[in-house]
Amino acid sequence: MPHILLHAITSAIYAGLAVHFWRTRWCSQAHEAHAAPGGLRPWERAVLLAPLALHGWLLYADVVLPSQSRFGFAHALSAMLWLTVMFYWLESFFYNIEGMQAPALALAALCAPLPALFPGSEYAASFEFKLHVVLAMLAYSLSTIAILHALLMALVERRLHQSTKLRGAGGAFLADGATMLHGPLASLPPLLTLERLLFRLIGAAFALLTLTLATGILFSESLFGRPLRFDHKTVFSVVSWLTFAALLVGRHFYGWRGRTALRWTLAGFVFLLLAYVGSRFVLEVILHRPG
Repeated sequence: MPHILLHAITSAIYAGLAVHFWRTRWCSQAHEAHAAPGGLRPWERAVLLAPLALHGWLLYADVVLPSQSRFGFAHALSAMLWLTVMFYWLESFFYNIEGMQAPALALAALCAPLPALFPGSEYAASFEFKLHVVLAMLAYSLSTIAILHALLMALVERRLHQSTKLRGAGGAFLADGATMLHGPLASLPPLLTLERLLFRLIGAAFALLTLTLATGILFSESLFGRPLRFDHKTVFSVVSWLTFAALLVGRHFYGWRGRTALRWTLAGFVFLLLAYVGSRFVLEVILHRPG
């Protein structure tokens, strides 16, 4: 079966699951039938393995298996979302993080077929190259999960703040102790638990980004055929590393949380995305220089 068809099938399954989770978790008409979401149901977890397995095999066949690996911005986005969904699937065994399924799967549906449309560049598949790519994609995927967590937390915090304002204004329709959290938001762990999980994700992403930069510096000659250059990719990577470092320092010494943490997390993720995906997109798509 042609690879492009396999990519299309993978994308279609992701999209179908995204629609399912949106309808059963977020749509107001489904709240009565699914009033107390309890994480992934067994059949949902089993079905999700199908696109994960197919998507993983396609990435393996493109990046790991051949002696001359193909890699570009499309492969980076595809691998990043595959790992994001995989991490979420594993996380669902330990935490009931409702609400993230639909956006994560929708993004995966968009990114899974990209390698078939934008083949990227060929690289010698050395051990150093594979190690560098794996570390970078792990850092990207954990940063993506952190962003989704931070946005979900911001939505919960906003709803709780609105509930407090309504009770303070004497809102007759809002009973004592009630909040404006409903659907998937009502079944989430406490906000402090989500916050601890968020900073664990950011810490892990920061550690992997540090290793990514270290391997890029140590293996620059064998990875890229030249010593390390101070170009835009290096600049954005270092700025992203500094942003996440500042966030972790601010959290430890000044107790940063809420909107402050969200802004710093979003800034670090944007810089990280620009470092490789953004620069390669400009080269491959706009300037037509895949090599």
